[in-house]
Amino acid sequence: MNTLRSFMRTLLICASAFSLLITASSNLKAEEKSEFKVAWTIYVGWMPWDYGAATGIVDKWADKYGIKIDVVQVNDYVESINQFTAGQFDATVMTNMDALTIPAASGVDSTALIVGDFSNGNDGVVLKEAKTLAEIKGQQVNLVELSVSHYLLARGLESVGMTEQDVKVVNTSDADLVAAFSADDVTAVTTWNPLLSEITAQPNAHKVFDSSMIPGEIIDLMVVNTETLEANPKLGKALVGAWYEIMATIAAKDENSVKAKSFMAEASGTDLAGYEAQLASTKMFYTAASAVEFTNSDSLTKTMQKVSEFSFDHGLLGEGAPDAKFIGIETPAGVYGNAANIKLRFNPTYMKMAADGSL
Repeated sequence: MNTLRSFMRTLLICASAFSLLITASSNLKAEEKSEFKVAWTIYVGWMPWDYGAATGIVDKWADKYGIKIDVVQVNDYVESINQFTAGQFDATVMTNMDALTIPAASGVDSTALIVGDFSNGNDGVVLKEAKTLAEIKGQQVNLVELSVSHYLLARGLESVGMTEQDVKVVNTSDADLVAAFSADDVTAVTTWNPLLSEITAQPNAHKVFDSSMIPGEIIDLMVVNTETLEANPKLGKALVGAWYEIMATIAAKDENSVKAKSFMAEASGTDLAGYEAQLASTKMFYTAASAVEFTNSDSLTKTMQKVSEFSFDHGLLGEGAPDAKFIGIETPAGVYGNAANIKLRFNPTYMKMAADGSL
């Protein structure tokens, strides 16, 4: 995933120029329009957007609603969210944690239009020699600080009665993690696939905790600016319609499915076997009905509470946030946080349309 999920908030939300862009964009009322820009970055659960753009599926659905959608690959995941937050993209892919700590924390009201999948083993904690997570106590842990890897570590430590005070986090670029684990003095890392697979293949490496042990907490989304969506429901319908057509192709397990996955594998720098291995540790919601069920569940609200608490503890909810409930997060099951300051919304309306066949 290269730089996927590598984000240092000091570079993301502290630059004065960027803050000015955010302020300017948040003060602009969205209007009805006919052309839109959507960003995506390389990751197993987001490769379908590349396939949909290349095969004309996105164009087909855009044409149906009389609009144009420009699907743009951005090599830097953080920069894609950065640009979305500043109003340069109408929608982009991101995790639930990033949706909270970047656009929402910057005051940009955003809506999770599509809940695509959650990590179900794609993220993990690996120890050298030691075979249980409890043995991590006192060790240095190399990871991308303030990323979902950091969140995963915190949740893992909690599961064995420890906190981050029991280890020392060492901020390490994702590009350096595989090489770092080869060094004698590095005994613990937390990362994601495909880096995770490379590290666990090394001698004496033992995966002691992974995202399958906290199912549904690291969620991959397509997020749309809320005002843009409200002014342009055609965008929501076209994106959702295209997405579930692609999902149906992948899930069919026929010749077309193999071709689609082979395309995505090559585009993401692996082969079909490698891409299918990543899919195996990803809980994809291939049907709209399954995504709606997940989004409607009480567990989503509880997950976002955990994410908010972690984010607040690490100073990611913005300056002046008094507690973890500073930002309101709206889900079908209710609101977590400040109902007067809702900046992140999980809205299954358009996915429900797909499930009902009404797009």
